[in-house]
Amino acid sequence: MWKVLLHNDDYTTQEFVVWVLETVFRKPRGEAYAIMMNVHRSGLGLAGVYTHDVASTKITSTKQLAEQHEYPLLVTMEPEEEGTEDE
Repeated sequence: MWKVLLHNDDYTTQEFVVWVLETVFRKPRGEAYAIMMNVHRSGLGLAGVYTHDVASTKITSTKQLAEQHEYPLLVTMEPEEEGTEDE
């Protein structure tokens, strides 16, 4: 499984990040807002954990939307660490 991470920048609006989380990642508004605030405060936020293919698709969609709206939003993925799942 792969973690999809959103990175803070000084240009992408908070409203756009919430909208991306609702649209691409299918997060309810409250959860999307909480993730956005985590990105804003700590510089990084977890958008979700997915299979490699799903994570890649969500990253591509997010990058395309950011480019269309002229935002430099950085979204990356990294492997989920083993042993972090509930048994």
